Amino acid sequence: MIENDPTSGLGHFAEWLSDGGLALDVVRPYQGEPLPADLAGFAAFVVLGGDQHVYASAQGDPGAPWFDATERLLRLAVRERIPTLGICLGGQLLASAHSGTVEPSAAGPEIGPGLVAKRDVAEADPLFGPMPMLPDVIQWHYDEITELPLGAVLLATSTRYPVQAFRLGSAAWGVQFHPENDLPTLAEWLGGNGPELERLGIDAGEVLARAEALQDDLFEVWHPFATRFAALAQGELAPVLENPVPGRNLPVVGR
Repeated sequence: MIENDPTSGLGHFAEWLSDGGLALDVVRPYQGEPLPADLAGFAAFVVLGGDQHVYASAQGDPGAPWFDATERLLRLAVRERIPTLGICLGGQLLASAHSGTVEPSAAGPEIGPGLVAKRDVAEADPLFGPMPMLPDVIQWHYDEITELPLGAVLLATSTRYPVQAFRLGSAAWGVQFHPENDLPTLAEWLGGNGPELERLGIDAGEVLARAEALQDDLFEVWHPFATRFAALAQGELAPVLENPVPGRNLPVVGR
């Protein structure tokens, strides 16, 4: 698991993925910890969020020095069908690693509780299939995926931000929102961005109160999501068999 930013950690997923039976190995490259050379010995791969910009790397000014290595691991994970989850920045990196496009959100920042809409195709997805059609989420992003990689399957959307969740290959998912977010983390984000929130006309206290009121609903959706991902990692839940890995014409088989 790659933690890109000290303020964007595991949150609820520290407990929820452990509930699913996974032992967590977190790499913090911003502290100088090296990324693994490959994913041998790992049952799954998770890339968390952060306040960096993916598109800066394409302009010759890397969003973070480790992004090239992270994208290489994401390509390896998709190619080897290792269960993978990219969250917010992590989802953007998953798209960018496979020639998708990430840009500043034309609709502006998306901050706080909201809803996303599951698409019909998501009913057959092992992670998104059991979810309600309009799950509650916590958002915090300034950028968005404007073009998905070739072969990606759009799983969830919203009116202002069309790409909210997608699958790439048989076992890699990217989400724009923060299913791992807990109240202490959200409170830290709100407290650390006071002037920006004021400029945007966002009431930090109201955002936190709305998120607190949704905690039970968020748990009912995203705790099972996390444990299903853990089940995939442990071979207890089958990946998607009919969706080919981008750039390959080989049949997809379960791990």
